[in-house]
Amino acid sequence: MFTRLRTTSGYPKKRFTFLLCTTTLFAISCTQEREAQQSVQATAPSDQQTIVSEDTLAKATPDTTAIVAQATTDTSWIYPGPKPLPGAILPEKRILAFYGNPLSKRMGILGELPPEQMLQKLDEEVANWSKADPTTPVQPALHVIVVTAQGHPSAGGKYRLRMRHKMIDEVLEIAKQRDAIVFLDVQVGHSTLQAELPELEKYLSLPNVHLGIDAEFAMKDGTIPGRKIGSFNAEDINYATSYLADLVTKNQIPPKMLIVHRFTQGMIKNTENIKLDPRYQVVMHMDGWGGPALKKDTYRRYIKNEPVQFTGFKLFYKNDTKNGHRLMTPEEVLALTPTPMYIQYQ
Repeated sequence: MFTRLRTTSGYPKKRFTFLLCTTTLFAISCTQEREAQQSVQATAPSDQQTIVSEDTLAKATPDTTAIVAQATTDTSWIYPGPKPLPGAILPEKRILAFYGNPLSKRMGILGELPPEQMLQKLDEEVANWSKADPTTPVQPALHVIVVTAQGHPSAGGKYRLRMRHKMIDEVLEIAKQRDAIVFLDVQVGHSTLQAELPELEKYLSLPNVHLGIDAEFAMKDGTIPGRKIGSFNAEDINYATSYLADLVTKNQIPPKMLIVHRFTQGMIKNTENIKLDPRYQVVMHMDGWGGPALKKDTYRRYIKNEPVQFTGFKLFYKNDTKNGHRLMTPEEVLALTPTPMYIQYQ
């Protein structure tokens, strides 16, 4: 059984000219300021499916350098970067993820409903996407926030809170019920990826566990999280991917995925310097909320123009439907260019 985490609201009511979707345990309210005539950005595995055979691993993994060279020269690969190693999920499948934290009802669908009801709703969404695109199998996923930004210094003065491993273990057990993969999401606050990722190594070393990083709460200038939008540089992303690549080689497991949250231009800097490698797959994820027109515009501005490799799209059950708006349908999302291969519901 999960124990609900008490939340507080300690941020000033500051308005921004962008939409700010906050997903921290202190439950900052999402705010937005948008004139009707203006166009502004939105704010914010199964073992059989992902683990290659022992024979394949024995042949492929020890000679990673040779495989990397071969993948890089494969002209049949239509996505940016080299063709991934055997066992990669994208683009063979589309990922359908439920996001949140099981200790909070206010951070997303993953914690809003009891596990059994949440999984039933996940089944419904998987069916909807399978119907919308019968040619692409849907891989269910749970995307859990395991390091949450905080409005107070917290342990070590880092403005972030690490979840107990017990909670992560429980999410992994829930995921098994649907053969779902798991993403561990990190909001560093005043900490760094270099400090946080090693704490998660035992989980990221598993073949069915992947990584998400949220630039919104990476406060490089020392600002309290939530008072303005944070950012990651290409150097930060390259550290995360190199860390994942090393785990792939060390543990002889299929390629990892990295989900990078983005809904403004300044959140991710120097994307042209982000490195790609067949041992991992990078998803630039449109994390903004609003009406369909606003979300499409944000995707066009900040994801389509700098896709890096694969793209993702988030749908908010609550925030997308505010002010008379409606939730976008799978068919509408599939019509975007490039077509998102990672879909997340909050």
